[in-house]
This record gives sequence, C-alpha cells and structure tokens, in this order.
Amino acid sequence: MAGFGSQAGVHNTAQDLENLLARVALKDRKAFSQLYDRTSTKLFGVCFRILNNRSEAEDVIQEVYIKVWNRADQFATGRASVIAWMATIARNHAIDRYRARGKPTQQLDDHLDLQDVGPTPEQALLQADQKNQIDLCLDQLKSDHALAVRHTFLSGWSYQEAADTLNIPLNTVKTWIRRSLMQLKECLKS
Repeated sequence: MAGFGSQAGVHNTAQDLENLLARVALKDRKAFSQLYDRTSTKLFGVCFRILNNRSEAEDVIQEVYIKVWNRADQFATGRASVIAWMATIARNHAIDRYRARGKPTQQLDDHLDLQDVGPTPEQALLQADQKNQIDLCLDQLKSDHALAVRHTFLSGWSYQEAADTLNIPLNTVKTWIRRSLMQLKECLKS
C-alpha cells in the first residue's frame, strides 16, 4: 500500500504507542512520524472499509493525522488504547465524509489499483488469528452488547443508529459499548 505501512519487525505495544503519543503532544515530529508509520495501515483500513474509495480514504487519513497532531494532548490514558482512540477519530471522520458525499458513486478507475492492497500470506494468517481472538472475545459478551459493538465498530454505525436499530436509549448504547470495550481489552490481553 503506497504511503501506508508499519515498520517491519516493530511490535506496537500499547505502551509504545502511548509513549509516542505523549511525545506527539509535546510536538515531537520524529515521534509523530513513528506513530504514523506504526498506525497508518490500520487507520487507512478503517477509512477504506467505510468509504470504499482509496482516494477519499487517503484524504481522510491525512486529515485524521492532523487531528491527532492537534489533539494528542487530549488523549486520556487508561480510558482507551491509543490505537482505539485513533481508530475512533478515523472512523468518525470517514463516516462524516461518507455522509457528506451524498449519493454514492463508483467509477471503474477507483478499483483498478486495488490489487496491491492485499496482505502477504503471513499478514493474512496473523490477521486471521487476530480476528479469531476478537470473535472469541466478542462471543463472551452479552449478545445485544456484542451486536452494538459489532455494528458501531465494524459496520460504521453511529451510536444513534445502533440505539435506533436496537430500540434502546442512546446512553444505554454508549454504556454497553464502553463496558464491552473494557471487557474486550481484558479478554485480548489474556
């Protein structure tokens, strides 16, 4: 993926990313570059999955990193992981872009260069293992809570859309998701 990619052999531990973000909050450009290198592929994937348009996803990801640069000091350690915080920013920005464009249009040219986007066999295996672990952890949640998490984080729904679809109050959806994310975090650690 041109312009996006994590450094080979670098493991993005939560603590590493927190340290980088703390340095970014102090306007450390080198730390920002490292944070970008370690997270841009994942965030691009979030944006691309919502927008289904490589060019738009690339535009959005640049805007997301501007927000991260400007808001790094607002990250609350302990509330969410750095990657979850950044993915939420990316997701919300991509949803805003999707809604702003109105009626979706697809052109053949948008799909011509997508062949090089796929993961290597090793990456595919790692992603499959991670997906299986996430699915196992989601299965441990109450079914309606897991449904709310899946729709908001995997299908791009807003909290309000989840509340309307599940026919429950907005604050209940927010509470379910917050508690579910804490449970998922603990499950994924083990």
